[in-house]
Amino acid sequence: MSCTICRLPAPDLRRFAAKMRQSAKLMVGQPDYDAYVAHRKTRHPDQPIMTREEFFLDRQASRFGEGGRAAFRCC
Repeated sequence: MSCTICRLPAPDLRRFAAKMRQSAKLMVGQPDYDAYVAHRKTRHPDQPIMTREEFFLDRQASRFGEGGRAAFRCC
């Protein structure tokens, strides 16, 4: 479907909403597991992929500086 005035294609609202959800999750420190899996499959196909729980725990440890990692600080 397109605009009746300018004939430009209508925006894909589902894709826009998905991007907004992903952005909101990243703002509060909850990275996207599905994006991680897609990246690993395309860029590192020979390496294992963490489970959703392992991914969450790894990101949490990274965010709060567990295991000798430097903690993420915005201020």
